[in-house]
Formats: sequence, structure tokens, C-alpha cells
Amino acid sequence: MDNFQFYSPTEFVFGMDTEGQCGAYVKKYGGTKVLVHYGSQSAVKSGLLGRVTTSLEQEGIPYVTLGGVQPNPRDTLVYEGIELVRKEGIDFILAVGGGSVIDSAKGIAVGVPYEGDFWDMYSRSVPVKAALPVATVLTIAAAGSEGSSSSVITKEEGMLKRSIGSDLIRPRFSILNPQLTCTLPAYQTACGATDIMAHVFERYFTNTKEVEITDRLCEAVLCTMVKETPRVIADPNNYESRANIMWAGTIAHNNIVGVGRSHDWNSHGLEHELSGLYDVAHGAGLAVMMPAWMDYVYHHDIMRFAQMAVRVFGIPMNFENPEDTALKGIKAFRKFLVEIGMPINFEQLGAKKEDIPVLVEKLGIGEGTRGGFVTLDKAAVTKIYEIAADATL
Repeated sequence: MDNFQFYSPTEFVFGMDTEGQCGAYVKKYGGTKVLVHYGSQSAVKSGLLGRVTTSLEQEGIPYVTLGGVQPNPRDTLVYEGIELVRKEGIDFILAVGGGSVIDSAKGIAVGVPYEGDFWDMYSRSVPVKAALPVATVLTIAAAGSEGSSSSVITKEEGMLKRSIGSDLIRPRFSILNPQLTCTLPAYQTACGATDIMAHVFERYFTNTKEVEITDRLCEAVLCTMVKETPRVIADPNNYESRANIMWAGTIAHNNIVGVGRSHDWNSHGLEHELSGLYDVAHGAGLAVMMPAWMDYVYHHDIMRFAQMAVRVFGIPMNFENPEDTALKGIKAFRKFLVEIGMPINFEQLGAKKEDIPVLVEKLGIGEGTRGGFVTLDKAAVTKIYEIAADATL
């Protein structure tokens, strides 16, 4: 196990009807005027936004609302939010929604105290040095942004999807009420589940040795998703399944399962170009890219893939031919994705094989490489996209 530092300061408030406590928690963490940031009108129609703002009013906290966040959140709304926050003298940002809303809120949070263009931080030209406090009311279990140090924004000019990472944008508190996810369509639920599993796999496939504790933590989250996702798709109002999935999404990406070990993140990097170019759901893109990445890299550590097959998907170990076990594990993952309604190739996703050179170019790898579990060059990422394009069961 590698040396590590783990910092996760977010206070999680989990359970039924907890959104009514927003005002008290904003006050606890020093907010005196709040931007309530949200996505579609469903937050209004469901009454959730009203319950949140009522809780602020009960604590005497003024607020301004800004809706309109899209999936794959855009830089244009972040710019609008930065201007609004500065104009209104807002000192606290409350995101009401899923990962896209939270990521947009984090973009606003780092942009307000920065004198230049907030995109400088997402293009990695400058580091994040300051941020307004952010908190969340989560409405979809997926991105893990409610407890993470990361944010992903899409720049509309060129449709470039880029990320930042900083402990300064970890939420001060996050309200997690599994009831709020019960009205999600099955497809969105499945996309979220895929994203959660991908966050774990990016940590699970590691070159660090002797990491049994975090291996087992990763496997516990993955097994939970394999069990609970079909149950909640069959019965959307299954509160206990929703609760297990929601907490799995949080611990999958606050890095509790990833400490002391190297990570990969190439599947995410390759997928970002897919969802940037085609504006598809991130989880759906990951359903296409992650198994394709597995197909390309499994030879690097066949026993780790065999371990995943046995411990997560219950494949019997073939001691005479571990590669057979590893391949059956990857196939089982694809089969699971199909069963929950996810795409597994370009055609099902709505992507085009002839666009692979565009995807590779947008990735910005040039003549260099991308590090991770396996170092990838331009030829390697091209091949992974080709595998993804043609994948079948």
C-alpha cells in the first residue's frame, strides 16, 4: 500500500425528508446569502425546490435561484452564475440536483474569487486557489460529486469536456434523501449505477500491490450495485435499494475506496470525448468505454481481472487458465450492463465509428501518452475506441 492523505470534510445528512434541514445547515456553515442552483423544472414541479427555499426562509437566509443546468453542464451557465453571485453579494452556493448541477455549482464557486476566466482552471493553466463554500441536495445517485473534490464542465466552443480537482470544492454538507431518486426513469437510474461502478473500477485496476482492504471495499460497492440496480429498476420505489445505491455512489467517489493505491481514469478520459461530441449521458458513454478498455488492457494483470470476475460476478476460478476467468468477468460486466438497459457499442449509443479520429484528436494526446494502469499512446486509444465501436456480447 502507498502512503496517502485522506481528507473528506463533508457532513452527510442521510434519510427521509432531510431536505427540510437545508436552512439550518447553511447557517451552521456560515452562509448569509445563498445561490440555489438547480437543473430542470422538475425540481420546481416536484416541490423539492419549494421545500429547500422554505427551509432557508425559516432560518432568515436570503437566496437567489438559478436554474437551467443541462446534462454535461456548460460553461455558459457557469459564466452567468459567476456574474449573478458577484452582483448579488452571495457567499454560499447550494446545488439542488445531480452531478451536473453540483459540478456547475463548483465551477461557479471557483470562478467567483478568481480574477481571470474560470476556464483557466479547467484547462489546467492555473490551479484552484480559492472557492466559495458549496453544499448539495442530491437527486440522483451517480457522479459522487456530493462528496468529491472534482468537477467536470463542457466548453460549448469546441465541445471540450474538462475537469478540475481540489479539496476546496468538497461540499460543506450534502443532503442525501433516497426518496428523491424514486421518480427517476429507469435509464437515468442505470446510467447513474454505471457511473458509480466506473468510479470504483478506475481505482480497482491498480498497479499497487498489497491493497487487500481497499480491494475488498471496492468489491463491496461493486457487489452492492450488481445486486441492487436490477432490484430498483424492477421496483423504482424500493427505498432500501435506493438507499444502498445512494450511499454507494458517495463512497465510490469520495476516495475512501481508493486511498493508498494508484488509479487509472483512462476510461473516464476517453468517455469525456464521447459525451462532449455527442452530448450523451456520461453513464451510458462509460458503459461503452469501460468494457472496451478492459478488453484492451486485461493482459497487463490477468490475475486482477480474474479476481474481479470471481469476487464481483461469481465466476468460478479456472486455475489452469486464469485468462478464461478474466475474459468471462469482462463478459459478465457487459451482460450486466445490457440487462440494466445500457448501450455497449457506438451504434447503440448514437456515436459513429468514422468519428474516431475526431475523438482521438479532441483527447489531446498528440504524440504523447496517458498514464494509468496501462500507459496509452495515440494508437492504443484509437484501438480502444475501435473495440468500443464494434462491441457485442
